[in-house]
Amino acid sequence: MKLATLKINASGKTAAIKSLVPPFLWKAAYRALVIKDIPDSAAYDPHYSPWLEPNFAASAASVSGNTGLKPHSLYTLNHFLSASLWLEGDVMECGVWRGGSAKLLRDIILGAGATKRLYLLDSFEGMTSVDADRDRHDRGDFSDTSLERVRSFVTAEPAPGEEIAVFRKGWIPESFVGLEDLKLCFVHVDLDLYRSILDTLEFVYPRLASRGAVVFDDYGFASCPGARKAVDEFLSDKPEEPLVLASGQAVLIKR
Repeated sequence: MKLATLKINASGKTAAIKSLVPPFLWKAAYRALVIKDIPDSAAYDPHYSPWLEPNFAASAASVSGNTGLKPHSLYTLNHFLSASLWLEGDVMECGVWRGGSAKLLRDIILGAGATKRLYLLDSFEGMTSVDADRDRHDRGDFSDTSLERVRSFVTAEPAPGEEIAVFRKGWIPESFVGLEDLKLCFVHVDLDLYRSILDTLEFVYPRLASRGAVVFDDYGFASCPGARKAVDEFLSDKPEEPLVLASGQAVLIKR
């Protein structure tokens, strides 16, 4: 059997050998013996990982320090936003923190030449209220930010024509007031908290275009059990089910 076709992860003998070899040596051996010089070999770790491609890796690096999302999670946003831009409606992010993922979303919209607004909702002061029975956060978490800082970072490179980013400072659901007529094609929810996520879904779901996407950053994290609870409760009487990703994210595609 050729080494390149060996199902390494399914081989008991290989798994036993792997357990005895330091990870860095195993990784080096796999790269030398299996990956070798295939096209885009630098983006295999160990499988093809498009977030390692130079262009996207540069985009992810440009927002590092201003987001808690890893490159593979940022790539999820890139993929589903790009796939949703042809739909009717604007784009929204609920839970902005320092603006790293918001800047990425803005860059994608502008790069595609799409006529969309990007609504960015956050307290920009951290968490002012938590539910101790459902959440594992404390008041004041994520307070190392401000609206002025985020606005400056997200819009550092002027958009052609009118600025597409719309900042809404406040606590959900109050920050939805005045946006009742919105139509949405894509939403990123990074709120961590049960009540905020549930309130967001109640507002977003009826305004989301068919085949539009909602990406939940916190769905699978043990540190945010309320996130999964909120999503599952809301969708319990809906036709959609979330697609759960290895990154801890989950994706809802509206029917």
